[in-house]
Amino acid sequence: MNEKLKVQSHHLERGAYLYIRQSSMRQVMENVESTKRQYDLRGRAIGLGWRDDQITVIDSDQGESGASAAWREGFQHLVSDVGMGRAGIVMGLEVSRLARNNADWHRLLEICALADTLILDEDGVYDPANFNDRLLLGLKGTMSEAELHVIKARLRGGILNKARRGEYRCPLPTGFIYNEVGDVVLDPDAQIREMITHFFETFSRVGSATQTVKAFASEGLLFPSRFRNSKRVVFQPLTTSTALRTLHNPRFAGVYAYGQRLYRRTVDGKKQVRKREPNEWLACIPDAHPGYISWEQFQHNLKALEANGQGYQTARVSPPREGAALLQGRVICGRCGCHMRARYVTRRGQVDTWYVCSRAYVSRGEPHCQSIAGWPVDAAIGELIAAAMTPAAVELALEIRKEIEARYDEADKLRLRAVERAQIDADLAQRRFMLVDPNNRLVADTLEREWNDKLRMLADLREERARALREDRATLDDAIRDRLIAMTADFKTVWCDPTLPNRERKRLLAYLVEDVTLLKFQAEGETRIHIRFRGGRTETLTTQNPKSSAQQVKTRPEVVELVDKLLDDHICAEIADILNARGIRPGGSARRGKADAQFTDLRVIYLVKQYGLRSRYDRLRERGMLTKAEACAKLGITECTLVRWAKYGIVKRHAYNGYIGLYELPGPHVPAKQCSRWNQLAHRAEAIRRLNSSKCSDLKERAVV
Repeated sequence: MNEKLKVQSHHLERGAYLYIRQSSMRQVMENVESTKRQYDLRGRAIGLGWRDDQITVIDSDQGESGASAAWREGFQHLVSDVGMGRAGIVMGLEVSRLARNNADWHRLLEICALADTLILDEDGVYDPANFNDRLLLGLKGTMSEAELHVIKARLRGGILNKARRGEYRCPLPTGFIYNEVGDVVLDPDAQIREMITHFFETFSRVGSATQTVKAFASEGLLFPSRFRNSKRVVFQPLTTSTALRTLHNPRFAGVYAYGQRLYRRTVDGKKQVRKREPNEWLACIPDAHPGYISWEQFQHNLKALEANGQGYQTARVSPPREGAALLQGRVICGRCGCHMRARYVTRRGQVDTWYVCSRAYVSRGEPHCQSIAGWPVDAAIGELIAAAMTPAAVELALEIRKEIEARYDEADKLRLRAVERAQIDADLAQRRFMLVDPNNRLVADTLEREWNDKLRMLADLREERARALREDRATLDDAIRDRLIAMTADFKTVWCDPTLPNRERKRLLAYLVEDVTLLKFQAEGETRIHIRFRGGRTETLTTQNPKSSAQQVKTRPEVVELVDKLLDDHICAEIADILNARGIRPGGSARRGKADAQFTDLRVIYLVKQYGLRSRYDRLRERGMLTKAEACAKLGITECTLVRWAKYGIVKRHAYNGYIGLYELPGPHVPAKQCSRWNQLAHRAEAIRRLNSSKCSDLKERAVV
């Protein structure tokens, strides 16, 4: 069909959109003829009837790939204007200029068909609403996408073929360079090599990336890093991300690896990265070049990092940390076989350790499988380790001292390398200053300032090295030597030393114990500890479960019995004094910080009511004691007289609390009230006491006869 027959008047009333694109900025700068051909399409639009002011040129996507529309703002602007009915025709030199993705291309065709918009390329004008034109445009889009695939396959195939031979040059990590013939060799800088070697040795010793970073920070060491796309190496503090990146890079093991990650595009055009397993790498050539560690050591490091993950799996041994849980990461539930987690609970100012099997609770919402107090278990394990390690303490002390000295020597050697590098920089700055013309003060002042900065940096490094040497010597002074020697005599003393970090105890435990299985018996009040040592030997221990808070503060039965006996003759306040004098403490003294608690009358009253003991009032009533009103009625006297008689001993008063008592009447002869100045109450009381004492003596004589 003739092009002019497809262009109708309603098409000419709308605008003509010219889309211009090239895939890279290099093409934009070098392939200028292609750009001119695309701009020349304006003449085609004018020839079809559009005015020059109706033509809109969209060239903001120059240098952008047509593989997706996600990052092409110009194409998005074109599609939006077509959908709003502003475009009468869309022009592009080729279909590949508009899109190399069938999803974007067919979406544009669908919108053009709905908006009655024409499409023009170098071959002609097409109506997307026409079946034949739509079919032809679809074929052109498919061929454009296939063309992109073929181009990528050619480029990618050459790269992969070269990578499988290990000849494709990839950016090298810090510590490696390419020599004159293109082979990978270790960096000739001794400081860089020694620092990387020290990094891997430190990780093998501490077993954690974070602890490696802390070790570098405590020793004052800097780690070499290379700027991206640059040969310049700078020394800066080691970070966790740098440590993890170094540990995961197989080039440090002398392995040429390519294709460790898989890149995909999402719907919104963003790049998605997925790590491949080592057996899925596109190229993996061991011993391709010199390395800092072996392939086996690299695999061991990856396993250690995987075990150090925060999440827990069926079998997981986490690195030693500062917590008090001695069996952290090594305790197994004796019921379900899962690894138990360490929990810390702060109670009354003290941190308690608990081993909890919470997998069922986390995954299915079920109750905890087991919850076991950690301090009795840790104490039993500690005693076992101390007993097992005492015969080998001599050799252990010597090895520890050798390791500490070697570690300090290595750190000092690395600091010396930094001083040497600073000296070289200072000498170079001095030579530059000496070679400059003294009359050229603009240059001379700058070089003199740089020389002073280098000298200042050199002085700081020397001072830092001297300070570190003093601290290292202080660490290995006589006190530390005596402490190491003490290990040969009594390892248990060192093990129980409160200044020994918990992390060190756990590291020592890791060399001896594979895992520990705990099984709690609630009815028996004990926990069975099954220990599996390295090498296969096993041993079983039993510990008593700690009492609950209520059981700990419960008063002992013998104390309750003693209170019951004392109630016959003493009131509660007197009983409290007697218990305190005998050194007996109430149940509440078991609480932390309450060891000096003592009995009071209120505590004794609480025991009487809590354990159902007979009160002193009931005991006195059973012995025939009378209340004040009853005694007054019996004696025919007033309460005031009764109180005076009790004061002078004519009537006995038995207290049942601090201020109220019961009264015991005198013998068979009840005294009568008298009011005589010649027979006063004090004289009568003395006569009654003498009479009672004489009766008692007569009874004793009769008993002897």
